[in-house]
Amino acid sequence: MLSIEAVDQYYGGSHILRNLSLRVQRGQVLAVLGRNGVGKTTLLKSLMGLVPIRSGSIELDGRRIERLAPDARARLGIGYVPQGREIFPRLSVLDNLRMGLAGLPGNPRVPDELFELFPVLRDMLHRRGGDLSGGQQQQLAIARALAARPRLLVLDEPTEGIQPSIIKDIGRVIGLLAARGDMAIVLVEQYYDFARALAHSYVVMSRGEVVRSGSGEDMDADGIRELIAV
Repeated sequence: MLSIEAVDQYYGGSHILRNLSLRVQRGQVLAVLGRNGVGKTTLLKSLMGLVPIRSGSIELDGRRIERLAPDARARLGIGYVPQGREIFPRLSVLDNLRMGLAGLPGNPRVPDELFELFPVLRDMLHRRGGDLSGGQQQQLAIARALAARPRLLVLDEPTEGIQPSIIKDIGRVIGLLAARGDMAIVLVEQYYDFARALAHSYVVMSRGEVVRSGSGEDMDADGIRELIAV
């Protein structure tokens, strides 16, 4: 589904991503782990085209996309939930969801499935996004990304600053999406137990490189908790 091969990325003279490669299949969750500052968010921004890569390739379903603009990548089926959520605080919940449909042809309606996944949003359709709690905003951000029915969902630390009850709800949704089998999910996460519970596979990054990878079910045996501990 997604293949990133030998990617190098620079900020000015700083070499951030170093010969980085990873893959994730449809119906699977790939957990990207590592301490702060190792390049995880830069990896996602490179995947989305928000920062350019110097070399390497990014393929989605066999199509090279590393030279495409961010909006073109989104139209090909990548849904991105950035760190910090970045909803539109002055727009209503409904209008935030409609923004997720902006790249689709015609005048599509917000899918009812989003309210099945996140029931709280149905009750808050006309409330401003900025008036929601942090956990509700995170659910809104994920629902907005799902509105266009992406083939690849990219999540940057979805549990950051979220209360435990909503973390459980978000984990349930990610598990359901993966189980459908029609979507690949890349999950950047600091919360080890959350990542371990969802991951079919994992990579650990350090200084812009993948230093460990394996099956999600082997994370404990591989000592990944200790490897990424601060």
